[in-house]
Amino acid sequence: MGDILVVTEHLKGDFQDITFEMLGKAKELAGATGGKCLALVFGDMKNKASELGAADAVIAVGTETEYNPESYAAAVKAAVEAKSPSLTLVGSTSMGMDIAAPVATALGLPVVGYCCGISNEGDGFSFVSQQYGGKMNVVTNVSGAAVALVLAGSFPAEAGQTSGSPAVEDLAVSAGNGKVRFKKLIEPQGSDVDITQSEILVAVGRGIGSKDDIELAENLAEALKADVACSRAVVDAGWLPKTRQVGKSGLKVKPKVYIALGISGAPEHLEGMKSASTIIAINTDKNAPIFDVAHYGINADLFEVCEEMLEELE
Repeated sequence: MGDILVVTEHLKGDFQDITFEMLGKAKELAGATGGKCLALVFGDMKNKASELGAADAVIAVGTETEYNPESYAAAVKAAVEAKSPSLTLVGSTSMGMDIAAPVATALGLPVVGYCCGISNEGDGFSFVSQQYGGKMNVVTNVSGAAVALVLAGSFPAEAGQTSGSPAVEDLAVSAGNGKVRFKKLIEPQGSDVDITQSEILVAVGRGIGSKDDIELAENLAEALKADVACSRAVVDAGWLPKTRQVGKSGLKVKPKVYIALGISGAPEHLEGMKSASTIIAINTDKNAPIFDVAHYGINADLFEVCEEMLEELE
């Protein structure tokens, strides 16, 4: 086995946590195989290579800096062809899902999705993938080179957050005449409440049952001087605006207390709230993944618990 290639991600000039999570894991895997940990960066992010000290070398491609699925995929394909890594790590993100499949298909490589665990296995790798929102794990063993989509929050970002002076190598890439053009970044509209600044959050998931039942969470939040947040499922149902959504496709929050009502704990949601100082989860499903990160868990009906909490607070 040889090198491990990490496809970095950035937003507004900053590398995202998933980059450092993958770098830390890649460094560990490369150390076991005797290969190198390589980081692929795009456009002007080359100037921030010193933040990727966990990498043995940085491969810089001269694409536009802002994300473009066509030019980025072409760059990743070129880097894999040039470096022939044993394993290419891509974030299981909107960007990663754009890139992984076309690159792997073009190069005839297997793709393993939703990876939350990776280890060396013989002449290949063993992957643990989460299924059904984390309620089931599947182990896949692959011999030879592969592409893996890594779930955010699976590995500690601290392991990859090392400053240094990795060697930087420019890689010429022909992005072709694609049809996709970057025009502008559209950010979520402002909200009456900025949940990223809240000290206490009462967050609801689909387990709350209906839009009308959210009033109970609002009452609890008012009694605790907290704000109401939610999972993506609640936003998709139209029960709360997107500005209240926590998770990978929502906002990252770090309150002192995070009370999760009827939230199963899909990896995408955990990514946005796992840094809360104290997490309290209430769910009738004792196997819900939210209990894996909760400091306090209550396996009970959320309505009964909330009513009792309100009585005590009053």
